[in-house]
Amino acid sequence: MSARLREKYKAEVFPALKEKFQYENVMMVPKLEKITLNMGLGDCKDNPKLQELAVKEMAMIAGQAPVVTKSRKSIANFKVREGMTVGCKVTLRGDRMYEFADKLFNIALPRVRDFKGVNKNSFDGRGNYSMGVKEQLIFPEIVYDQVEKVRGMDIVFTTTAKTDEEARALLELLGMPFEK
Repeated sequence: MSARLREKYKAEVFPALKEKFQYENVMMVPKLEKITLNMGLGDCKDNPKLQELAVKEMAMIAGQAPVVTKSRKSIANFKVREGMTVGCKVTLRGDRMYEFADKLFNIALPRVRDFKGVNKNSFDGRGNYSMGVKEQLIFPEIVYDQVEKVRGMDIVFTTTAKTDEEARALLELLGMPFEK
């Protein structure tokens, strides 16, 4: 069974992008390459139980086990030693990526308080989009009563688009709720 958003891409988004930007070759049409989720765990460096819970929550949200990131250098000002756990990240591709994007656009983002849309200026100049989420509670998998600490995360959409305009058109057609 293929993801709902992938079917939408093939049926609606792909032809619309091809027509809008007048691509001669089908390989030039932009598509989602990967979605990367990143959560910083610097605040719970002394408490391994909190780290474990954060990693579990990230796995529930992404549907895939996260990679725990460790510090490469010691930084005295932040009380960080080399090799300490400082975060976790997940890279989603294929059907999992489309399922996560569908869940984010249609379920999670509308649950954000006073949500008016995501910032349309968060492109990097090469067709990739970055956004931050202030709390993991917006995802339906997270049970509110089991949350020890509210944590945010960064979400990066990597596309094959060459320009920000192409990437914005791709994400808009996929259903990303940009602010007006």
